[in-house]
Amino acid sequence: MIELTAAQVAAATGGRLHADPDVTVTGAVITDSRSAGPGALFVALPGERVDGHDFAATAVQAGATLVLAARELDGLPTVVVDDPQAALGDLARHVLATVRDRTDGGVVPKVVAVTGSVGKTTTKDLLGQLLTPEAGAGGEDAIVVPKGSFNNEIGLPLTVLRVTEQTRFLVLEMGADRIGNIAYLTRIAPPDVGVVLAVGVAHVGHFGSVEAIAQTKGEMVEGVVEGGSVVLNADDLRVVTMANRAAPGTTVQTFGTIPSADVRAEEVSVDTAGRASFTLRVARAGEVDEQRADVALGLVGAHHVSNALAAATVALHLGVTVSDVAQRLSGATALSPHRMAVTERPDGVTVIDDAYNANPDSMKAALRTLAVMSGRTRRSVAVLGEMLELGDGARAAHDEIGRLVVRLNIKQLIVVGDGAYHIHEGAMQEGSWGSESIFVPDLAAARSMLDESLEPGDVVLVKSSLGAGLAELGDHLSMALTTKDNNK
Repeated sequence: MIELTAAQVAAATGGRLHADPDVTVTGAVITDSRSAGPGALFVALPGERVDGHDFAATAVQAGATLVLAARELDGLPTVVVDDPQAALGDLARHVLATVRDRTDGGVVPKVVAVTGSVGKTTTKDLLGQLLTPEAGAGGEDAIVVPKGSFNNEIGLPLTVLRVTEQTRFLVLEMGADRIGNIAYLTRIAPPDVGVVLAVGVAHVGHFGSVEAIAQTKGEMVEGVVEGGSVVLNADDLRVVTMANRAAPGTTVQTFGTIPSADVRAEEVSVDTAGRASFTLRVARAGEVDEQRADVALGLVGAHHVSNALAAATVALHLGVTVSDVAQRLSGATALSPHRMAVTERPDGVTVIDDAYNANPDSMKAALRTLAVMSGRTRRSVAVLGEMLELGDGARAAHDEIGRLVVRLNIKQLIVVGDGAYHIHEGAMQEGSWGSESIFVPDLAAARSMLDESLEPGDVVLVKSSLGAGLAELGDHLSMALTTKDNNK
């Protein structure tokens, strides 16, 4: 973060100063006292299980020079605010505006923000890899990209606050589970380029309808800076029609597989490892001839073609050449854990760990990838847990996934936990299965069964919402041989 005095922090957050006004924050802004270091600003957030105020003294002892808190803390340098979380957003807004408004001729960061029901994290990871070579000098501060899925009212401000005077690109991921979430985040960090990937049913239990989800994702279009750009998925009708919400002077660019898309993929193919190749075709405004380049993705899953196109469109808009985009996409790797992470075990089992998150769209994409990777010669095993936050449609959504498993001819289905039971039920009703579909009550039962039953050549997919806990199982399967092999 840029250096700020305690007085400046108080002014930015509307807080009351209980510290030397000249005390300076020179380090990171943190919410976990274990991350405290010299010059840090510790934000004391109240939580359901723990209260950050209880750890403020620990943070100061570790080097933090200032605390942002909801109450005075005896003996600790503190800025007191009504709501530390809201103040965190206010501080992030102030820091970014300060860097953007600089008049000394230095670097002004371009802000790119990504939202959508699926693909946000992968797309921002791809953007980081496409734009890093363009960031040039400035060290690790030259481009700021979120760690993991820092995409909410806490994670996004923490990412913004990593900006310094050397930052050229700030890539942000914006998530939402309620109307108004994206609008709030864009007020903290108005994007120069706003990207909308897709509208699905993730979090529909909170939103109430897909229409409400589309309304919220479209807040990205309305939140870009004056004269900014929006990048929209031409393959998703709900997304491409968001162009109508763009302010006059906003540039609209589209990506997809349909011929009308500005940046599109043609001749898409998927190999037996689940990796897609395609021809990238670009039609820039004012140019007579289209430009083409071949892309061979290293990411697993045909659905990553759309994410790659979104990242490509942004990079092209920011000045990266078509040939460089294609080369960098082809060399890009998966950076975030539990997202289509493929492990080839020494015993011949292939593990696809996609257990970070799940909704009906991403579940279908992962299952199709499993079917492609296993082909006709390897046994496919789907280990599926609950998809959370689907509201009244949860039963039907899980049932549909079970039926798809049968239609894709997945050889073995293991359904984990009561919340996912209707996947098992749907499979049984669709396929008249016997032992091909098995329901187990918890992770321990699933782990025991898999350790005993997996054989060399099997391809096993592990997928659920993060709250269902299958990421732990994904780690176990990725790191360990089967119990039978270990006992030899």
